[in-house]
Amino acid sequence: MSENVIYSINGPVVKVKDTKDFSMLEKVYVGHKRLMGEVISVSKAATTIQVYESTTGLQPGEPVEATGGPISVTLGPGILRNIFDGIERPLKAIAETSGAFIATGSDVAPLDEEALWDVTVQVEIGDMVKGGQVYATIPETDLIEHRCMIPPFMSGEIIEVAENGKYRIHDKIVKLRDEKGIVHELSLIQKWPIKQARPVTKRLPISVPLITGQRIFDTLFPIAKGGTAAIPGGFGTGKTMTQHQLAKWCDADIIVYVGCGERGNEMTQVLEEFSELIDPKSNRPLTDRTVLIANTSNMPVAAREASIYTGLTLAEYYRDMGYHVAIMADSTSRWAEALREISGRLEEMPAEEGFPAYLPSRISQFYERAGYMETLNHQNGSVTIIGAVSPQGSDFSEPVTQNTKRFVRCFWALDKALAYARHYFAINWNESYSEYVTDLSKWYNKNVHERFLRNRQQIMSLLAEETKLMEIVKLIGSDVLPEDQKLVIEICKVIRVGYLQQNAFHAEDTYVPLEKQLRMMDIILYLYKKSKELVATGKPISEVAAQGIFEKVTKMKYDVPNDHIEMFDDYYAMIDEAIAKVA
Repeated sequence: MSENVIYSINGPVVKVKDTKDFSMLEKVYVGHKRLMGEVISVSKAATTIQVYESTTGLQPGEPVEATGGPISVTLGPGILRNIFDGIERPLKAIAETSGAFIATGSDVAPLDEEALWDVTVQVEIGDMVKGGQVYATIPETDLIEHRCMIPPFMSGEIIEVAENGKYRIHDKIVKLRDEKGIVHELSLIQKWPIKQARPVTKRLPISVPLITGQRIFDTLFPIAKGGTAAIPGGFGTGKTMTQHQLAKWCDADIIVYVGCGERGNEMTQVLEEFSELIDPKSNRPLTDRTVLIANTSNMPVAAREASIYTGLTLAEYYRDMGYHVAIMADSTSRWAEALREISGRLEEMPAEEGFPAYLPSRISQFYERAGYMETLNHQNGSVTIIGAVSPQGSDFSEPVTQNTKRFVRCFWALDKALAYARHYFAINWNESYSEYVTDLSKWYNKNVHERFLRNRQQIMSLLAEETKLMEIVKLIGSDVLPEDQKLVIEICKVIRVGYLQQNAFHAEDTYVPLEKQLRMMDIILYLYKKSKELVATGKPISEVAAQGIFEKVTKMKYDVPNDHIEMFDDYYAMIDEAIAKVA
C-alpha cells in the first residue's frame, strides 16, 4: 500500500503533501480506481498531479502510487485501423467491456495482445546494430509495412534471433547485447514518452509539396511535406470538412487524426465516414493507413493535452520507419482551453484572456515537432501538422490564433461569408498566405512546369485587384468603371467560381491533378489576355460576356475529365472564336 495519499482535489488537479517520492512529469496512479495522472509540479510542501480521467467520487486519503517513468505510449503493430482515446486506450476494446462510456480506471492494453502477426526477421546473429535499425517487418495492413526498429539510444550485437513466423506483440524476436554486456530482449513493441520528441539524424530542408488535389491549396497556398499549417475559422465555416478532404486526398502515407475536445456527434461522424471511405490510391479502406484519436468534449479536460502529444508520438514513430505522415489536430483551441482551465485550478497568474503565460511556448513546442527528417536508419520521413483553430466569433485577434500564426508558415483563413454562400472551400484568399512557395518553386518548375508559379502570381494579382475594385463598386456601382476594370471583375468571377470553388461530391472535381490545375489556369489567363486586347480596341466587355465564353470556361472543371486534359486545347479555339465575333 502506498504511503502517499491525496490531500486535496480540485477538478482534475490533485495534491499530495510532504513527499519526495515523485519526480516531474512522472506517470502516477491516483486513488483506489488507479486513475492515470501526471506530476506537473513538485515542491517541498506538496506535489501537484493532473489526472487524465474523471475525479468524480475521489476522496482525500486515497493512495497515490508512483510508477518511476513518464507517461508513454505503446508503439507496435496494431496502431493503424485503431481508435484510441487521448491516453491511448482502445475505444473498441473498452466498448466491449464497459459499453458506450469509458469507465474510470479502465485498464485495457493499447494493442491487441493476442493477435498473431506475420513477422519477417531482418537481422542475423552477429550483426552489429544501432538505434533506429529495422530488425523485423510485419504487413500491418494491405498498404503499410510495419518496421520494428531498435529503440533509440540502444546499440550492440545480435546474439539470438527468432525464426520467421507468427508472433504476438510481447513475444521475444531478438536478443541484443550492448557495449556494457547487458542483454536486451526485443519484442514487437516499444514504449516512448509522449512529451519527448523522437530523435532523428538531422532535419532536412523543406522542398517537396504535400499534394492535396485541392486547387486553392496546391496552387495558391501550398504546404510542404514536413510543414505546418493552421486552419482558423468560426463555427460552421468548414474546419472539420477541410481536414476530412485533406486526409482523404493528400499524398501522405499515413494519416493521424486527433479529435481534441470536439463534439461527440462530430467525432462519431468522423469515425463512421473514415470507416466507409475508400482510399483513392489503392481502392482499399482509408482506415488501412489511418489512426484516429477521439477525445470528445465530455471526456476529462486534462486528457485533451495528452491527446495532442499521443497523436504526435504515433506520427513520429511511423516517420522513423520512413513514411510521410500528416497529423490533423481538430482543434488546438480546445487544447488551449484545457491548458487555461488547469492553469486556473493551479492558481497561476493569467495572461491575455485568462490563458497561461506559457501558451505561446506550448504551441511552438507542438508545431516544432513537424519536419522533413533523415531518420536514424537514414531513411527520409516527415510529419506534417495541420491544426484547426476555433476562435470565438471568428475573431482572429484572440491569443490562440495569433500565437499559432507566429509558429506556422501556412495560414488558411476560413471566411464565414464564403461558407454561408456555399463557397467550398471557404478559404479567404485575401487573409490566407503560404510561406512555402519559394521553398517549393524548384519542385514545381521541375515536376509540373515553370508556368505554374507564374500563373499563380498572375491570378493572385487579379484577385487582389478585384478586392480593391469591389470597394469602389459597393460605393458607386460597377457601371462607372472603365471597361478594363470591368474585365478584371468578370475574370475574377471565373477564377472564384470556376477555379477556387471545388465540388467534393463531383467525381472529376473532388481531386484535381497538378497538370489539370496548370491547364485550367492557362485557359483562364488566355481568356483574360484576349479579352484585354479586345477591350483595348474600344469594345465593351459586355459583348464578350454575351457570347457565353465566360460560363463555358467556368464549367471546364466538370467538362474536362482528369485523364483527358488534351481536351483543354479545344478551349483556345472557342475563346478565339468568341473574340473574333465581337471584333
